[in-house]
Amino acid sequence: MVWLFLTSILICNQPALAASSQANPDNAQQKVEQNLPWHHGISTVGALKYKKGFKRFDYVNPNAPKGGVIRMPDYGSFDTLNPVLPKGTPPLGLPLHSLNLIYDTLMAPSLDEVSSEYGLIAEALQYPADLSWAKFRLNPAAKWHDGKPITPEDVIWSFNTIRKYNPQYQGYYADVAKAEQTGPHEVKFTFSIKDNIELPLIMGQVLVLPKHWWTGKDADGNRRDISKTTLEPPLGSGAYKIAKVTPSRSIVYERVDDYWAKDLPVNVGQYNFDQIRFEVFRDQTVSLEALKADQIDWRKEYTARIWSTAYDFAAINNGSVVKESYDQASKGSGTMRGFIPNLRREKFKDIRVREALAYAFNFEELNKDIFYGLYSHIDSYFFDSKLAARGIPTGKELEVLKPYQNQLPEELFTQPFKNVSYNQPADERKNLRQALQLLKAAGYERKGTQLVNAKTGEPFTIELLMHSNQLERIALRYQTSLRKLGIELVLRPVDTSQYVNRVRNRDFDMIYLGWNQSLRPGNEQRYFFGSQAADNPASPNYGGIKNPIIDALIEKLVLAETYEDVIAVTHAIDRVLLWNHYIIPGWTSLSDFYAHWDRFSHPQPLPEQSIGFPTIWWYDAKKAAAVKKEND
Repeated sequence: MVWLFLTSILICNQPALAASSQANPDNAQQKVEQNLPWHHGISTVGALKYKKGFKRFDYVNPNAPKGGVIRMPDYGSFDTLNPVLPKGTPPLGLPLHSLNLIYDTLMAPSLDEVSSEYGLIAEALQYPADLSWAKFRLNPAAKWHDGKPITPEDVIWSFNTIRKYNPQYQGYYADVAKAEQTGPHEVKFTFSIKDNIELPLIMGQVLVLPKHWWTGKDADGNRRDISKTTLEPPLGSGAYKIAKVTPSRSIVYERVDDYWAKDLPVNVGQYNFDQIRFEVFRDQTVSLEALKADQIDWRKEYTARIWSTAYDFAAINNGSVVKESYDQASKGSGTMRGFIPNLRREKFKDIRVREALAYAFNFEELNKDIFYGLYSHIDSYFFDSKLAARGIPTGKELEVLKPYQNQLPEELFTQPFKNVSYNQPADERKNLRQALQLLKAAGYERKGTQLVNAKTGEPFTIELLMHSNQLERIALRYQTSLRKLGIELVLRPVDTSQYVNRVRNRDFDMIYLGWNQSLRPGNEQRYFFGSQAADNPASPNYGGIKNPIIDALIEKLVLAETYEDVIAVTHAIDRVLLWNHYIIPGWTSLSDFYAHWDRFSHPQPLPEQSIGFPTIWWYDAKKAAAVKKEND
């Protein structure tokens, strides 16, 4: 996510900057920095909701009881506890996932603002009007679980190490020139560009690791190596520590009673469970049976058919297990999911081929027969948000796109983007005919039942790489449609580790994946869709997009000065991505579906953009006793 700084703050800093042109630049710079205010938080869209000295976030229960256990599923396997490396598969609960239990960052987000952060390891931050650097003042009370203090040296080492060993962050931190210690508790990040409004906040997200532990020796006297995977539970600083690990089977996180930051405003009412356990399952079906058997407490349902038909068992009927849906996630971000063709394969480089593949996808039939009408057809890379492009370009968006008009499809300026639809019986014949015309124009022809390259005679086949059985029923329908064009779609299910490795090595024809966005997109778009990220095996530029127009628009987005500019440029990016048919848009639900044993409670109301699970929930002993009595 990215954040927009308050215009008023930037304006008030201008005079201090103007005074920096002195005879001794270093002394002048020091004077400027000394006069700049320290801020307790940062926001990129409007003013901070929580003023200096706030006691807690509004959405938490400050009196939430501590205790109890929550058991949740993880899927596939895990083979490393190293939080830095892109190789290996870590378990849920580590920083490479959204749920980060054992490590603190410099600052912490709030869940009821679009993009704001407040002090955690860093009690305050400072930055100039031109945003050429950001300085963080560490909380002197911050410490590791072994009692040693968190130091500027830890922050600098962590930043440099993450950037060195994780290619994804090399792009994310590309505009950071250096990190240095400027005081006993201060770290300064200097940027290679100015006026990048999200960089100070990005640095607030830096994961801080204990240098002394990672460069020290393990219990056997062997020196640790952060460049390698490991199953040794790492030393942390967060609300939990790893209590027990059974590789590829389970991991248990235990609440730290003397957690140094438990009473900070950003943590009050949070981290209430004594233990958070993840049990590993090979597939979703087994985890549902585990829920029924009371072997796990909580399960997110990803399949509409199962949500509609499979939750009919005794604990549901007597109220011990409850089904709930929440739409918070869709309010806080846009999303795109779909079938992504690998543009590194010659057969997918022609835009007409990619468009033809979209003509063969019958979402309406799937929604009726398989999705039980619960899903929507995604039509934007920022679906269901104000950032989704609608209609035709006008106003600021049109101004942004005008310089590239001769390089873009004419339809982009004259027609709204619409997914191919199958609403009427005649639509199938019409859509497949249009697909064949596009394929013929791209150099393919029918020979019997096969579509072949007119020059080489090579049959058109696509291997769809999959890592679970969830996609199979849907892919079989797509396979049938493509077969009518003469294209053979081969379904290739593999285990999770092989899937991850093949995606990283770009060893696939097609995958079903996507991206979650924020309401203030920025630097991350470089490694989502930027040309430099296309050849980076750790980047989420899965399809290998290399488009100079998109690169230029992303840079405009990164340097956008107002949120109005952000919206206009994001609409332009969305539109260019859509009209290039880099993805066959898939489906999503505007709600998330959960089933859980009724042993837990949460604040009312929940924050607008997240349900905050399990962080702001708690074990409810009274409910748990009632469930036990009902099922004894």
